[in-house]
Amino acid sequence: MKFGIIKERKNPPDRRVVFTPEEASRLLKEHPEAQLKVESSDIRVFTDEEYKSLGLEVTEDVSDCDVLFGVKEVPLEWLIPNKKYFFFSHTIKKQPHNRKLLQAILEKKIDLYDHETIVDANYKRLIGFGRYAGIVGAYNGIRAFGIKFELFNLPKAETLSSKDDLIARLRRQTLPPIKIVLTGHGKVGMGAKEILDGMKIKQVTPEHFLSKNYSGPVYTQIDVLDYNKRIDGKLLDKEDFYANPQDYTSDFERFSQAADIFMAGHFYGNGAPVILSREMLNSKDNKIKVIADISCDVDGPIAATIKASTIADPLFGYLPSEHKEVDVFHPAAIVVMSVDNLPCELPKDASEGFGEMFMEHVIPAFFNGDKDGILQRAKMTENGKLTERFKYLQPFVDGE
Repeated sequence: MKFGIIKERKNPPDRRVVFTPEEASRLLKEHPEAQLKVESSDIRVFTDEEYKSLGLEVTEDVSDCDVLFGVKEVPLEWLIPNKKYFFFSHTIKKQPHNRKLLQAILEKKIDLYDHETIVDANYKRLIGFGRYAGIVGAYNGIRAFGIKFELFNLPKAETLSSKDDLIARLRRQTLPPIKIVLTGHGKVGMGAKEILDGMKIKQVTPEHFLSKNYSGPVYTQIDVLDYNKRIDGKLLDKEDFYANPQDYTSDFERFSQAADIFMAGHFYGNGAPVILSREMLNSKDNKIKVIADISCDVDGPIAATIKASTIADPLFGYLPSEHKEVDVFHPAAIVVMSVDNLPCELPKDASEGFGEMFMEHVIPAFFNGDKDGILQRAKMTENGKLTERFKYLQPFVDGE
């Protein structure tokens, strides 16, 4: 089995990589029957020399490799026919801008394994950059608050080297007694929690968050039944919400009337109710001044997320009364941070974490006959056709 680490060619450039030099070296030590090549790259967070120093082969040509590992979408002209590819294709939700990519993958008879489709037997995702999205998103949310109210001006996360560096910068600031509400208990939500805990911000229960005043900053982390309620008033469990999202409506307004900052780290499923509506934000009782939409579903459950912002220009003002973008310092503006590629701001940390997960969950499947079905479940395309799990994409591929 010959593996290849490909150069990232998507713009804007992404400096992350599936395997750090250490993880790539470990792969060869644990599986001496494997071979591995690293395509030379001038943008990767780890230099060619760092790979070479561990005895890894760095080359301009990886076309003889069987399996190719990347992070972001591969430009159509760089796809090599009849290979196995791992990367984020951003096609499983029928994203229109990547229709041609999926069509090309099928035409070139490429076996595509999307990182998002790597799941266990219960279809729970095994790898991803979510934790780092949460870490950077929470940092950016505090940074946005400091900028909006001219309290402090933190450097951009991309100029810092690690999570520890982010926390060190945050702990130098003094926050007023604000309240922060955080949604989500997955990798994204827990990544954001790492930052808030690292800052030593006190965590309180949702009930105390809504009913008490505090002399210092506090946060609460809420789950789907804290911010959604059944329309008929019945009290059921989370499984009912996931099975019947149409029977629920948002119960978030009580938090929008108490919180100064909203950090959105939830997963938003199709058919789930809107969480934070324009009406809530336009209400005279709304207190939210900053929204860090880490999940970044444009025109989705958070009305203020009217676009994805960028690492270069991460903040914009949202005017609820007119549902439009305005200057961050407009007196009625809510500041929104909706960067959709947050882990790119911590490429070293993110690559290290991703590689560890990949080594644990995916690489063994190549050498144990895929006994747990990891590769089988993850495979989207095979021999020019969609696999059974992804047949739902056929109308999308056909342009319907």
